[in-house]
Amino acid sequence: MAQSSVIHLEQIRKSYFIGKNELPVLKGVSLDIFKNEYVALMGPSGSGKSTLMNILGALDTPTSGKYVLSGHDVSRMEDNELARIRNQEIGFVFQQFNLMPRLSALENVAVPLIYAGISKRDREEKARLMLEKVGLGDRYKHKPNELSGGQCQRVAIARALVNDPSLILADEPTGNLDTKTSIEIMEIFGKIHASGNTVVLVTHEEDIAAHARRIIRLRDGLIESDKLNEIREAVSTN
Repeated sequence: MAQSSVIHLEQIRKSYFIGKNELPVLKGVSLDIFKNEYVALMGPSGSGKSTLMNILGALDTPTSGKYVLSGHDVSRMEDNELARIRNQEIGFVFQQFNLMPRLSALENVAVPLIYAGISKRDREEKARLMLEKVGLGDRYKHKPNELSGGQCQRVAIARALVNDPSLILADEPTGNLDTKTSIEIMEIFGKIHASGNTVVLVTHEEDIAAHARRIIRLRDGLIESDKLNEIREAVSTN
């Protein structure tokens, strides 16, 4: 395993059981994702990409195989250890935003810091800085129902960044947004990557995946292709 690997997977398999019948979903996935990579994970329905995303996010555990995240062997962890890893190492951005409706933007962003044991004053200061980073410094008192879809996703991105995670994991982050807002959100992800973060983006949309530097395609529980995005690489080189 390379020293700079943020994600290291060895022969990850995941099966579900319906009665006594085994349904294999991931059939031996091995890959490395390195620090400051920007990766799009793609695949048709039933390819295993959602299951793989859940394993990468420590939301589920593999049936067999090894998963190492930033030097931590996640595949062997108990539930309390997985919760700690999710809080400290992974920033999540979901299609549905997953914001708490009764909390303000500032309070939503600060939630992960509560579990990290940070004081209220420091939580609010850091949350405000994160909201400014995503262009919502003047909306920190607003609740989700007072914000547009794009603004809610910006709050979710700020929340994902607030704990300085080693991995930003985004699951269909533009799925509920119009084209113009989707472009704006992808520009934010580009800036996040440019600032040194590792980003893994799960999407079924080719135009969204085109923003990434590397595209991994799954089919039938296996990696079908793993290629650099030549257009993005040419732009960054020039």
